[in-house]
Amino acid sequence: MTIHYECRHCHAKLGAISHQVSSESLGFHHLTSTERTDMLTYTANGDIHVNVICEDCHESLTRNPDFYELDKIIQ
Repeated sequence: MTIHYECRHCHAKLGAISHQVSSESLGFHHLTSTERTDMLTYTANGDIHVNVICEDCHESLTRNPDFYELDKIIQ
């Protein structure tokens, strides 16, 4: 099982954890069911894909709050 982190807006690969870790140690248990559905995707081979926001997209969202209305801010 590998946990992949990817930016939800620009789809940049931010990193991966390939060694065995618990979801509690990563803080997934603090997410609501809606947040889990929005942020986590499970694949058939057991991998988890976590949608987060990279620094560049976060900076763009900070400068342009209306971008929060868009699914993808980089077209």
